[in-house]
Amino acid sequence: MQGAPQASDPAPGAVSGPASGVASGPASGVASAPAPGVVSDPATPSEPVPAPRVPLVKPPAAPSPGADPSGEAPPPPAEPSGAAPAPAGTAPQAEPAPDATAPAASVPAAAAPGAAPPHEGAVPAGYAPGPQTPHGAGREGAAGPLHAPDEYRTPPYGGPGPWAPAPPVQRPAYGAPTHAAAPAPAGPPSAAPAPAAPPPGAPPHVPAQWSQYDPWSGPAAPAHAQPLLGTGRAPGPAARGDGRAGRSRTGLALAGALVFALLSGVLGGAVGAYVERNGGLTTVELPQAAPDAGDRAPDSVAGIAARALPSVVTLHVSGGGAQGTGTGFVIDKRGHILTNHHVVDSADGDGDITVTFSGGETASATLVGGDSGYDLAVVRVRGVRSLTPLTLGDSDGVRVGDPVVAIGAPFDLQNTVTSGIISAKGRPITAGGEKGDGSDVSYVDALQTDAPINPGNSGGPLLDAQARVIGINSAIRAADSGSGIDDGQSGSIGLGFAIPVNQGRRVAEELINTGRATHPVIGVSLDMEFSGDGARVADEAQDGGASVTPGGPAAKAGIRPGDVITRVDGERVRSGEELIVKIRAHRPGDELRLTVRRGGGESARTLTLGSSADG
Repeated sequence: MQGAPQASDPAPGAVSGPASGVASGPASGVASAPAPGVVSDPATPSEPVPAPRVPLVKPPAAPSPGADPSGEAPPPPAEPSGAAPAPAGTAPQAEPAPDATAPAASVPAAAAPGAAPPHEGAVPAGYAPGPQTPHGAGREGAAGPLHAPDEYRTPPYGGPGPWAPAPPVQRPAYGAPTHAAAPAPAGPPSAAPAPAAPPPGAPPHVPAQWSQYDPWSGPAAPAHAQPLLGTGRAPGPAARGDGRAGRSRTGLALAGALVFALLSGVLGGAVGAYVERNGGLTTVELPQAAPDAGDRAPDSVAGIAARALPSVVTLHVSGGGAQGTGTGFVIDKRGHILTNHHVVDSADGDGDITVTFSGGETASATLVGGDSGYDLAVVRVRGVRSLTPLTLGDSDGVRVGDPVVAIGAPFDLQNTVTSGIISAKGRPITAGGEKGDGSDVSYVDALQTDAPINPGNSGGPLLDAQARVIGINSAIRAADSGSGIDDGQSGSIGLGFAIPVNQGRRVAEELINTGRATHPVIGVSLDMEFSGDGARVADEAQDGGASVTPGGPAAKAGIRPGDVITRVDGERVRSGEELIVKIRAHRPGDELRLTVRRGGGESARTLTLGSSADG
């Protein structure tokens, strides 16, 4: 190929010498001074002409990077054009080629075998300096460069050979950008003086074309291209500062998350505790059933109370230095009210009776009449309209276990309603007796109920399931006393007693019509001290007279002193009190069948009851 250096030509600048090819000079084989006789180029008198370089021989043991794989040492680099001819004993200097358009790659001389290594500070073998004039470029008919100038500043392809070192790579810089020198514009090169040889120990010279090489820039890149920022190199101080800031921000975020979680837990616990204690954060609204129509079955306790309460009254009585409270109920539209005798007893004479109705209206009342033996009394109110009397039932038709309702004012608590059943019938009870002569003792053939009855319930009605009066509440058996509903302030223990309404109706009619009640009698005096079974006829009366009234009902039936009456109408009699109770449960004129025991034998006797009014 034209222009390529031939292997037989001597390298430019080579010094003729021994076969070893080592330049004459010191023992190191490297010239330490420029050759004598170097003159300045007349064409360029102002520029100094450097002395020609002495080629170095690379030791075979350490081939340089980029050496020829064939094992031959590369030729020494060519001397720049324009240098003065070397004196005798040195290699001829190449002349500049006037028709050259671009510098060609310099061709180093082949290293002689066994050449001594270069001295310290010498330019390493294979290092190509700046633009050089190729061998033969200054002679007439010499060949031109292998390639035309490359506008992209890339190394010339095809020369000087594979041993040429790779161009230094411009790596991205961190921090402030640095601007590389703009490359020289392409054009015909001019003759330039050869650079002076670097002194011993000086750093290697970097050619200008490699320092300007930027593989990332294009042909139209500006002269001062901005370096690229890469990530392959370790970050600088600024980057490390950003990392520390990132780590700090991460730590702050973690701390904030922990604080938020802690506050959320505390707040959630507080809200949960409040909700648990108070049932929620809003106003409590309890569920409630729909409004009731108000209708109740007529035979229910509510239905019975609704019908009976308007007819039940509360009595406040004062007089004779005493006062008390009881209950009564209206028995007709003329204002008559039935109650117990012991409720209004203190008002006999100049006492005061006040009646309070269920609706709260009050009225004054007067005593019509009463009977302590029956424990019944009637009072009357005037000027009160729209009175509703209670219906009177039949106490003889009551059965044990029938439901009952009691209404009264226990301990002055008006309109109190209790309920229970009929526990027993025909319980002979006696009440009163405070006077000591027996005149105030009442004998009652009572109905027993477990409906709660307390002090203040006296005189109130005992109603059946049809709201009909079947009894008048009169007495209770208290735990600390034996008789009397108002003897003490003890409460109910489930043993209440009521006067049968059949007896009450008869006595009330007599009290309203005549002002007094009559008692049925048989005309005998009883031995109240007898402890045997039955009622024994006394031997004589308390005043010393006959125990059997002559011409009386008992005398007519053949009863004698000392006889023991054991049954009345088939019902067993255990004491004198029971016999009185059984007799007073009837009206005067009623017939009784008695069983009489005499001398160890029993016989039946029939008699007609008399009246206490007759005697």
